[in-house]
Amino acid sequence: MKSAIGESIANLTFSIRGDIRHPLQAVAAARLLQLDPARMAQAIALSATSIGGLAAAANTSVAREYHAGLAAMLGVQAALAAQRGYRAGESILEARRGFFEVYGGVEGALGGVNVTRDPGQTWDIITDMAIKLVPGGHPYHALAEAAANAAREGKIAPQDVESITVSRPGFTTLTGPLHPTDLIGMAHSPAYFLAAGVADHSFSWEHATAAKIADATIHQLIDKVQIGTPPTDNVARYRQGATVTIRTKDGRANTSTVYAPKGTGMSGIAWADVDAKYRALMAPVLLQDERVEASLAVIHDFDRLTHVSALIDLLGAPAV
Repeated sequence: MKSAIGESIANLTFSIRGDIRHPLQAVAAARLLQLDPARMAQAIALSATSIGGLAAAANTSVAREYHAGLAAMLGVQAALAAQRGYRAGESILEARRGFFEVYGGVEGALGGVNVTRDPGQTWDIITDMAIKLVPGGHPYHALAEAAANAAREGKIAPQDVESITVSRPGFTTLTGPLHPTDLIGMAHSPAYFLAAGVADHSFSWEHATAAKIADATIHQLIDKVQIGTPPTDNVARYRQGATVTIRTKDGRANTSTVYAPKGTGMSGIAWADVDAKYRALMAPVLLQDERVEASLAVIHDFDRLTHVSALIDLLGAPAV
């Protein structure tokens, strides 16, 4: 549903988390509440008229994370309201001055046609959905992966790099801060992803730390990043992918192409990668390795739980 609504909107003025995902959350909550079709429709309509977050805030601060929680809350509230008989116009998505026109700048009727075209023929969870296995903006994950591959395969040391050239369909400029100084800047700096991948022959959660963001070697390599000619072969295969070429001072060149970053549905998602992310992010929170491993084991076997409290108890504050 999110993919269908997103593709029907031409101009995402508002944050995707605040204004597209809460109808999706409403559907999920409505299914859990076992609402009938009429109330399901009202849950969607009520969520569509719930305001969300501004993309300008999401792109420059941790308001992005706030928007994710906001979308979940608004979706659940819409489903609960529909369950209790609250009603909104069922045509609010495609109505004049409705959801599509106000939030997307697309003619309402056209938006409605786009959303309902060929339902079930393709699934966003297969074509575009991914688990973020490294920090920062997902559109730049393949840049770091390809850069790291090229540097590692070519055994290229940072001091030997002459240039780092990135090529991907539609990629014509280095957006975001060229030399980021904090987490928000790093998350939106494609140059940082490329330079960090080359510098360390890898890209991981470590690259979201203050020490790495300020790393002098990475910043020296940032100044060697340039945009190449967009690819003309296999263009359709690039799903937020990229081709990176590293040229060295002694004339060598090493190229790597990543069509889709690790963790995408189309390339397969491995539990080992998910486990590594969980351990990296939860260790500082849970503090005890045994609690990390115990909670991870519960997540692996979640379908067999009789009550979610078995997981919640492990995620709570440790006993003093």
